[in-house]
Amino acid sequence: MSVAAARACIFGVGGLALTSRERDFLRAADPWGFILFSRNVDTPAQVAALVAELRDAVGRKAPVLIDQEGGRVARLRPPHWRGWRPVAEIFDGRDEAVAREALALRYRVIAAELAALGIDVDCMPLLDLPTQGSHDVIGARALGTEPARVAERARVVCDALKAGGVLPVIKHLPGHGRSTVDSHEGLPRVSTDFATLDATDFAAFRPLAGEALGMTAHIVYEAIDAERCATLSPDCISLIRQGIGFDGCLMTDDLSMHALTGPMGARAADAIAAGCDLILHCNGDMPEMEAIAEATPRLAGQALARAQAALDARATPDAFDVDAAYARYLSLTGEDVHA
Repeated sequence: MSVAAARACIFGVGGLALTSRERDFLRAADPWGFILFSRNVDTPAQVAALVAELRDAVGRKAPVLIDQEGGRVARLRPPHWRGWRPVAEIFDGRDEAVAREALALRYRVIAAELAALGIDVDCMPLLDLPTQGSHDVIGARALGTEPARVAERARVVCDALKAGGVLPVIKHLPGHGRSTVDSHEGLPRVSTDFATLDATDFAAFRPLAGEALGMTAHIVYEAIDAERCATLSPDCISLIRQGIGFDGCLMTDDLSMHALTGPMGARAADAIAAGCDLILHCNGDMPEMEAIAEATPRLAGQALARAQAALDARATPDAFDVDAAYARYLSLTGEDVHA
């Protein structure tokens, strides 16, 4: 399905169903995709109806994203969906092979729950490497602290999601683990030298550089660009493309986060100028979305090709026994049913 007319952005909406104003705006703006948050979630029937409403507004099967990592970051929760402990706990004291089996089962079950609602993109896995003294915004969300092992575990997550018909998003390029500030609240700065970053943070992403979707970090890496965060920095985007080798469709992290300042339209224009393919705006604020739509172009050139390639990567889920897989997962991890 072609997205040649779509605008290079992803929008959230305000509630459990579209307002008439939202519907009219989305029809005119025609964003590439949408993202759901807890404010958009009540029951499975309601979420599925909202997903259908969003797609109907743009007249195509636009991608619908969600942050369903499990643990602290989970938009779908009990009693309608399964609960999960932080992903880092899977690896505590367990044989690596057992832990990876549990990891694969966890994200295959999550994919099944998402696909049942029509959601086809999960903003997972993180490849961020937490370091001593870093902010806990990543913390137990991380898949580890050693680049090669994190990459291997992230590959398990990606494969499990894709088998379930859900596209993964690798994040937060080129690495959020050293941040001492939560980028939701302020602008982090990382002063680590380039050689160290290249051998650790950046190295974790290289084995996953072939994935279809990635997300930037709102972090200043002083060794690359001392003035602009990665999302807004041509030098950092070049590093993501050339140094890490990521050639997939690159979205910003949420432009409404407090790491960024200035008018919303200018943020969007600067991110596109830096080399991001898609603008992500999550809070559903209509004036902000209108400003972003005005400042964001329709997809064209390489951005269009990468966005189309991501959509073409969506696949029909493999046959899968969700209940048996979840039972096996519980036997491996000892988690409570409603963790």
